[in-house]
Amino acid sequence: MSRYTSLAVFLLGAVALILPYGYFIAPTLLVLGSITLLLLRSRLSLGSREWAIVGVLLLYGLIRLSDVWRSGLSFAEMTGIGYLLLAIPGLLLLLAFSPKAAFIWVGAAIGSILTGAWASWQTLISGRSRADGFGIVDAIQFGNLSLLLGFFCLAGLGWVLGGHAGPGKKAGCALLLLGALCGVLGSFLSGSRGGWLSFPLMLVILYLGYGRHFSRRWLAGFTAFFLIAPMVVYATPQLGVQERVQRIFSSYQEFAQEGDPTNSIGARLEMWRSASILVPERQLAGWGTSGYLQARDALIEEGTIHPYLENFDHVHNDVLDAWLKHGLLGLVSLFALYLLPLCLFGRYLRSKDPQLRAFAIAGTGLTVAYLGFGLTQTFLVFDSGVIMYAFWWIVLWTALRQRAGLPIY
Repeated sequence: MSRYTSLAVFLLGAVALILPYGYFIAPTLLVLGSITLLLLRSRLSLGSREWAIVGVLLLYGLIRLSDVWRSGLSFAEMTGIGYLLLAIPGLLLLLAFSPKAAFIWVGAAIGSILTGAWASWQTLISGRSRADGFGIVDAIQFGNLSLLLGFFCLAGLGWVLGGHAGPGKKAGCALLLLGALCGVLGSFLSGSRGGWLSFPLMLVILYLGYGRHFSRRWLAGFTAFFLIAPMVVYATPQLGVQERVQRIFSSYQEFAQEGDPTNSIGARLEMWRSASILVPERQLAGWGTSGYLQARDALIEEGTIHPYLENFDHVHNDVLDAWLKHGLLGLVSLFALYLLPLCLFGRYLRSKDPQLRAFAIAGTGLTVAYLGFGLTQTFLVFDSGVIMYAFWWIVLWTALRQRAGLPIY
């Protein structure tokens, strides 16, 4: 079963973005594998931290699922939240049968390399303006998750360098560095600008974890790379980054001077304005999805907001969307979903064990990345967003627990 869970965590990184619905494969394997706990009648005794994870997943998931009853949604529309709740048996399986840590980092590196290669094919050869995988996830989800995989590769450098000396160390570092480069490339080629806002925050987490431990030569190399590489990418018109950055300013000008919200910047500002109107009316209970859509349409009919907002059923901000649709309890559950992993992983950022620190950096960076992604996109509304968050959280946490030697049972 440990080989089985190792395969699952490998696939969580390796195929999530390069196969249609690839992000369902590893979670499905973990959920199906958890049936063995019943067959083997395994007795599990969770620690307080694991109970906290279970509690937060249940709270957030059940509040979101209540929208099925409240708004008359179909369960098919809530698949991602169903998988978030199924992360709980996945957590139990990982605690009972720990995967080998190498499969986590190799999976992230392989997935990042394949994602960057696929994005390059789509944009540089097939002629698409923005990479989006197979179109199952949109360009924003694709680009941001590609960036996340690239970040995991950088976090994993500590795991490789902290291991035993040998010929595999250089090969491991090369694989992870290539994965990091390809993950960032996939993000750039997707044109997902919201993820670029998160990247500096992710680099801060890397510095907090590794800054005192890497040599000056490594730090100088990283600093030079992250200063020069973006400038090279920006200066290469074929990559489309220059156009996407310039479009930020022109879109804002169109909205500020002409009141035109039919572009990515103006639409978001108009959505956030609509949320600022509707949230105070139902701060505690929220509107629910169907209630929000009706209230939005009423504002459009009154001429209070622009008709262009009819094209969107969310407001491109995770915090505003949670408060708007699910009220104060929805807001609290979202903050718990962010804050608990920050607390769990953050305390190990200064660990003397570089391999333990690698998992702490990856777990902390996961949450920081999602905080950034959620500023300009309702990232957790999409199946890919919520599934990748929940399952990477439990995978990284169980790996950290195993490395730290903390009692689980």
